[in-house]
Amino acid sequence: MEQAERAAEVPTARNRKVVLREYITRAPREDDMLLVDGGVVPLRVPEGAAGPAVLVKNLYLSCDPYMRGRMRDNHNSYIPSFKPGSVIEGLGVARVVDSTHPGFSAGDIVSGMTGWEEYSLIEKPEQLNKIQQSDIPLSYHLGLLGMPGFTAYAGFYELCSPKKEEFVFVSAASGAVGQIVGQLAKLHGCYVVGTAGTNQKVELLKGKFGFDAAFNYKEEPDLTAALKRYFPEGIDIYFENVGGSMLDAVLVNMRKHGRIAVCGMVSQHGMTDPVGIHNLFCLVPKRIKMQGFIQSDFLNLFPQFLDDVAKHYRDGKIVYVEDMSVGLENAPSAFVGLFSGKNVGKQVVCVSQE
Repeated sequence: MEQAERAAEVPTARNRKVVLREYITRAPREDDMLLVDGGVVPLRVPEGAAGPAVLVKNLYLSCDPYMRGRMRDNHNSYIPSFKPGSVIEGLGVARVVDSTHPGFSAGDIVSGMTGWEEYSLIEKPEQLNKIQQSDIPLSYHLGLLGMPGFTAYAGFYELCSPKKEEFVFVSAASGAVGQIVGQLAKLHGCYVVGTAGTNQKVELLKGKFGFDAAFNYKEEPDLTAALKRYFPEGIDIYFENVGGSMLDAVLVNMRKHGRIAVCGMVSQHGMTDPVGIHNLFCLVPKRIKMQGFIQSDFLNLFPQFLDDVAKHYRDGKIVYVEDMSVGLENAPSAFVGLFSGKNVGKQVVCVSQE
């Protein structure tokens, strides 16, 4: 009787979710994802849960290029593939509704891996980070103070080993990672050039983010010549987000002992037959260091990153632009837009403004 009364007291809510239709081998489309009704869910951690768990109401979801790789049937990746018919997973900011974990209480705001749905049961709550609410918008914990910001911070300082007055080039420079890399480089005393795919984004790089120069790569028939024009003395540091012909052009223009931090290659994400690189031999005579990385390699630096970047933001030394889509139903189109450059700044989906 008591259990029945307890169950009757538990509030419920309908739970819409976005699921993957099936694995893909091309660039993602909106119809690769489905918005479905997940039925009524009790707003309490199930009593039969295997261990301490947290039930959250999702507030903001992050759209990130790496998620494209999880839509492939790929067993060799650093992160598991999504399962067709199951909810898409990604980083998010959420409010705790119920918790059986001693570290979290109802009302706490957290960030971490969650589902593309209105409510998610987090069965590994130790992977969540509790957010102390402040003057910084909650959604910024998915970008400026989240994975993209930390990727920029760790990649630039740990892999690029920057020195004052060095020449820095950033591709996809108006995106979630690139905009922060460029500003960190300027704060370090470097000369910074960025590239983007629209004139609007080029003006953003120069006018808002403070890049020394920027260009629209779509208007440059010869990328090698364009880079020579912007870097007549060559490039010391390249923060790689694009791959393909851009990387080939950069290699020719690198200076001796240059450093390339390979964060991503968004131009190759939709290709079943990736484009090869012709100028890799430049690594040898120029003694270039080129290294791929994942931000989780440097988690020991995360507290310092939060302190440094939050201070820069509050002091007005770093500005930040995000592209907000409103409504869970708009998450698929927001995600797909990443691969055509539709977004301006960090792409985020607002599920609820509670």
